[in-house]
Amino acid sequence: MEKAGREKLGNIDANTKLCALIAHPSGHTLSPLIHNTLAKITGENIAYTAFDVEEKNLNDAIKGGKALGIKGFNVSVPHKEEVIKYIDRVSDIAEKIGAVNTIVNENGEYVGYNTDVTGIYRSLKKHGISIKDKDVIILGAGGVARAVVFLMAQKGARNIYILNRSIERAKSLCKELKEKMGEANVFSLKIDEYEKIPKGKYLCIQCTKVGMYPDNDSAVIEDDEFYNLVEFGFDVVYRPGTTKFMRKLIEKNIACVNGLEMLMYQGVEAFELWTGQKIPEKDCDFVLKKLQDELYSQNNVVLIGFMGSGKTTVGKALAEELSIEYIDTDVHIESVYENKISDIFDAFGEDYFRKIETEQLLKLLEERDSRKVISCGGGMILRKQNRQILKKFGKTVYLRTTAKSIYERIKDDTTRPLLMCSDKLSKIEELLEKRKDIYECAADIIIDTDNKNIEEIVNEIIKSV
Repeated sequence: MEKAGREKLGNIDANTKLCALIAHPSGHTLSPLIHNTLAKITGENIAYTAFDVEEKNLNDAIKGGKALGIKGFNVSVPHKEEVIKYIDRVSDIAEKIGAVNTIVNENGEYVGYNTDVTGIYRSLKKHGISIKDKDVIILGAGGVARAVVFLMAQKGARNIYILNRSIERAKSLCKELKEKMGEANVFSLKIDEYEKIPKGKYLCIQCTKVGMYPDNDSAVIEDDEFYNLVEFGFDVVYRPGTTKFMRKLIEKNIACVNGLEMLMYQGVEAFELWTGQKIPEKDCDFVLKKLQDELYSQNNVVLIGFMGSGKTTVGKALAEELSIEYIDTDVHIESVYENKISDIFDAFGEDYFRKIETEQLLKLLEERDSRKVISCGGGMILRKQNRQILKKFGKTVYLRTTAKSIYERIKDDTTRPLLMCSDKLSKIEELLEKRKDIYECAADIIIDTDNKNIEEIVNEIIKSV
């Protein structure tokens, strides 16, 4: 059944049960990959999709789902709390947390569960971490932290320290936990008061968004001394695959894991609730590998084009839309060499600069722990080796722009070494004529940018890639 399921094309018929995600926005969720993979593995006749539902339409969406006999929903931001008002009943732990992320159609009733807590629990268990009698540090006091704190109390953690930028929010979560779970040993501190935590070894769970793009090079606590308290680290962030929080732990040889397993297990738990099937661990591993391939081995988006073609502006907007990391190779090189590109050109010449472009590209290629949007310097693709490296990065998108448009954008820019001349337009036309065939041959996708705004270009890239 497993092999047949994995090879099954997933035909949909009149008996297919529909499940879906409700979120806003919902365009870049990994949930369909999780559940449609599980459907193929198990042979369950289930199809999973995602609905973008605004808050004002949430009640109508739930009513419509019940009327249509939709088997179940996953619920994500911003609806996890609000949706409770529109379903028939909720599980005990979901009620205590005050958030639902999974809805199951049980004989015509919509019942809410919280599989975020079980997702975290199963991930920790997989790594041999027992919560009972464990001392725990929780970084953050938001929605994810709520689920984690209640899980820790439910599973018998000895002492729980909640650290948050806003002490009021941490205190409020402490108070709520004690009211709903009894006299739990839970304490609240400001994020910079970690020195008040008694010396020891703690399970530390990072529940903030710090470490995600655009804060990839940030940790919620930067001081290396803090990490001496940690015995095992868990970061709910999974893009990038190795956050700065995790890097600090790895430097001290402290074991840690990101939130991708949590995501996978909360999905598995939901699928089990919808189908009554128990998913074996080997199939969980199979789903996790699919997620890892999607996130970390998946093609990056590489933007090429002449200087002034909009690679930086488009690249930042595209990265923000996809919630992934953005790298400008020129900015990266300036940071590494602590020098401006123009100064490197002046001091060492173009050949030297192209050489260090290649060196830095190779180093970036080794960092395959997250998907990226990479904006390349205008002349990077002139080197054959660079073109070959970029092909390994992912889909290469050429932002094709006319010489006249480029001139209008950069005519007053004095930082372009190759355009330091009296007739910039003629120089642009000359260089563009020499490079255009190389750009087009190097590209997987060509986007004409003239007379298009940034949103139109970004949407066209997303559709094409």
